[in-house]
Amino acid sequence: MGKRDFLWLHLRELPYFRALLRAVEARFYQDLHLPRPVLDIGCGDGHFASVTFAEPLDVGLDPDPGVLPLARNYGGYRWVLRGYGNALPFGSASFASAVSNSVLEHIPDVDGVLQEVARVLRPGAPFIFCVPNHRFTRSLSVARFLDRLGWHGLAEAYRRFFNRISRHYHCDDVPRWDERLRAAGFALERYWHYFSPEALACLEWGHYFGLPAWVARKLTGRWILAPTTWNLSLTRRVVQPYYDQRAICDDGVYTFYVARRV
Repeated sequence: MGKRDFLWLHLRELPYFRALLRAVEARFYQDLHLPRPVLDIGCGDGHFASVTFAEPLDVGLDPDPGVLPLARNYGGYRWVLRGYGNALPFGSASFASAVSNSVLEHIPDVDGVLQEVARVLRPGAPFIFCVPNHRFTRSLSVARFLDRLGWHGLAEAYRRFFNRISRHYHCDDVPRWDERLRAAGFALERYWHYFSPEALACLEWGHYFGLPAWVARKLTGRWILAPTTWNLSLTRRVVQPYYDQRAICDDGVYTFYVARRV
C-alpha cells in the first residue's frame, strides 16, 4: 500500500476523536506482516479494515448482528460472520495470524478470548492488538484538573464515569498483559506506547463535543452528514497536530502489542 491519508479517510466517516485514534493506529499496521489467513476479532462495522489494509482480511468476526451488514458492505473482509471471541467457530490452527484493534479492553472474559485465539492460531502465528493502558484514566484532563484543586474523590469518580462510558473493563500495564498472554500460550515479542496525554484530551472532549455526530448517526445511520473538505477543514486543523506528533511515546495512554503463538 502506498502512503495514504489515514486521518482524512477516518474523519470523513467517524467522529473526530475516534477518527484521530484510528488514524494513528492504522499507520502502525503498514509496517507489520500478517500471514494469511487472517482473523480479525471484533471487526465492528469493518471501516477500519477497509481503510487500513491494502487487501481484504480473510475473516472478520463480531458478536453484534447490527454491524455485520456494514462490515460486508465496506469490503474489508472476504468473509464476515457473527461470533464471540471466547467461543470462536473455527477449528484449531485455522489461522496464520490474528488482529484485534481496540477491542479486548471491552471484553469482560478477556482470558477466555486469549485462550480461544491461541487455539485457532497456528504455532508461530502473530497476534497483534492494541488497548488502553494503566495511564489512560489517570491522564484524563478533567480528572487531573480536579486533582490539582484537591478534589481527589471527585477526580476518581470522574475516572470511573469515563471508563464506564468508554465501556472499558481492562486498562492494564504491560506486565499484566504479558501474564495473560503467557497463560494463554503466547510469547510477547514487542510493544510500544502511543497516543500522548495531549492527544487523549482531544479524544476525551470529543465525547462531549461529538453529540451532533451521535444525533446524526441515530437519525440517518451516518456519523458525518457532509464528508467534504470544506465541511471538515476546521475539524482537521484541530486534530492534525495530534496526528502529526510522534506517535510512539513513553507516556502514551495506549499500548500496541505484537505477540506470537508458542
